[in-house]
Amino acid sequence: MVVDDHPMWREGVARDLAEAGHVIVATSGEGRQAVRVAAAARPDVVVLDLQLPDVSGVEVIRGLRAVLPQVRVLMLSASGEQQSVLDAVKAGATGYLVKSAAPAEFLEAVRRTAAGEPVFTPGLAGLVLGEYRRLAADPGGAGPAAGRDARGVGSAPRLTDRETEVLRLVAKGMSYKQIAERLGLSHRTVQNHVQNTLGKLQLHNRVELTRYAIERGLDD
Repeated sequence: MVVDDHPMWREGVARDLAEAGHVIVATSGEGRQAVRVAAAARPDVVVLDLQLPDVSGVEVIRGLRAVLPQVRVLMLSASGEQQSVLDAVKAGATGYLVKSAAPAEFLEAVRRTAAGEPVFTPGLAGLVLGEYRRLAADPGGAGPAAGRDARGVGSAPRLTDRETEVLRLVAKGMSYKQIAERLGLSHRTVQNHVQNTLGKLQLHNRVELTRYAIERGLDD
């Protein structure tokens, strides 16, 4: 699903996606309408603009996650401002790409978003990981119960050794491909481990998983 208030841009993005083999289930130019349409169309991925005429893209993300908890959102915005990126990720965006990205970079970002991988315009990934580390170091920061490790100390779900190993590499910001190469596994096997871990921890995407891991010091 493509959500952007500029018809020419919205139609161009939808056309590029369709030509690349993606099925476009809906488009929208307004935030509230997008949430209603998405609830019926049930897209796997929403390509979403940050600035919309009625509500912000951040509010749309929250609305989408309320009706479709598993939906993956790729922000496509003209703004690369630090606060815009952090607000979008905290609301539940899977990735954030600026509109100056090349078409090939955009299509690759959509593919990776659909696979559940966090995708960011170069330079923004470090910003997001840095913010999560700051939040994890803040004694007053909100998050899952501190002090429980990934192997099940306390009441946290118990992960296998391999799931914990993959989780550590996720926390370092590595892609599925990099993790697969590091551990000598297939890309699909790494995806399966991540999905199993998400299910056990009742998290929705790799961004949330990264914060979980960082809060427990697994990025050391």
